[in-house]
Amino acid sequence: MGIPRRRRIPRVALLIETTRTFSREMLSGVRRYVAEHGPWSTFLELRAPDSSPPAWLRHWDGDGILTRTFTQEMADLVTATGLPAVEVRSKALAGARPFVGIDNAHIGRAVAEHFFERGYRRFAVYSLQSESFFVERVRNFVSTVQSYGCACSELPEAKSDSVADWEKSQARLITWLSQLPKPVGVFAANDQLGVRLLEACQRAGVAVPEEVAVVGAENEETLCTFATPPLTSVRFDGQTVGYTAAGVLDKMMHGKAPRTRETLIPPKGIVVRGSSDELVINDSLVAHAARLIRENAMNGINVDDLCRKLNASRSTLDRRMKAALNRSPKEEIMRIRFREIERLLLETDLTIDVIARQTGFSHSHYLQAVFKQSYGTTPGAFRSRKQAR
Repeated sequence: MGIPRRRRIPRVALLIETTRTFSREMLSGVRRYVAEHGPWSTFLELRAPDSSPPAWLRHWDGDGILTRTFTQEMADLVTATGLPAVEVRSKALAGARPFVGIDNAHIGRAVAEHFFERGYRRFAVYSLQSESFFVERVRNFVSTVQSYGCACSELPEAKSDSVADWEKSQARLITWLSQLPKPVGVFAANDQLGVRLLEACQRAGVAVPEEVAVVGAENEETLCTFATPPLTSVRFDGQTVGYTAAGVLDKMMHGKAPRTRETLIPPKGIVVRGSSDELVINDSLVAHAARLIRENAMNGINVDDLCRKLNASRSTLDRRMKAALNRSPKEEIMRIRFREIERLLLETDLTIDVIARQTGFSHSHYLQAVFKQSYGTTPGAFRSRKQAR
């Protein structure tokens, strides 16, 4: 009996940048597909969005390509190979290639619904002029807002990375923010724009989220968690995009035509962070109180301090906060403190003593007692359980 012939392993180029959360999740989805249906011989190099087209691709003797295309030059080079290829970024640059990507129409609707459910009736959008998928996101955000009977202000932004243009952009944003009726929910078409917007709010002294709530898109964790306050963002389903695109390419490499030219994957939802985590507050006294609490809760502010700063009686503040937020001033102070305690427990290795000092508690024993009363467990056990998951 002769030795069975070994099946030739397909060689696949992954022209996908490795610098972002979404693209890394996409690569993870490709890896999962290969583990289940492979093997493939994959060529992957460290890439950034502005990386030049790889010179080796012109003469590469491969079988297929998965590409996130940023320029016409890259699109033309992929086409020139004559190889089966699937586009996973830009429908506009896909040409005749099938496209697998995020449903941008769904993003705009989801953000509008997020704001509306929190009581916002004034809306705005901050977007780039250069990308077709931004146009889709914005169009569906605006149309959803208009279906609620509300208007939407828009500020388009030219793409630029120079320091001088950054400062000009900040000046334009500050002027725009000053003119917006408040409170307002602003959709930033991606997380980079969301961070720009939050920086402008900080410079202008605009309270976030009390006056301006902001939601970005893509959930780039480094950007979102570094912003002040942390940026709420639409989480893309990179795993499913990568897995699905790999399946389409696999069929093409076996000579089968794709069933459809376009496959759209809905986002996984909205990751709510500090930039939009509150209900809209129309009571000016309560809005001022909420801002003071957010800014001073970690310094040990108490209800008496709050009343003095607001020149309001305890009974008045208690009544109006319960009416607007369904929480007393003390409950709101503790909610903000506990939110920070959770973050420090999960994202740092700080001791309970240090966490207590950083969140306005005079003694760690008091922190442990009130934490256990609220969570039913100690801070240390809470940290261990969450980290184990």
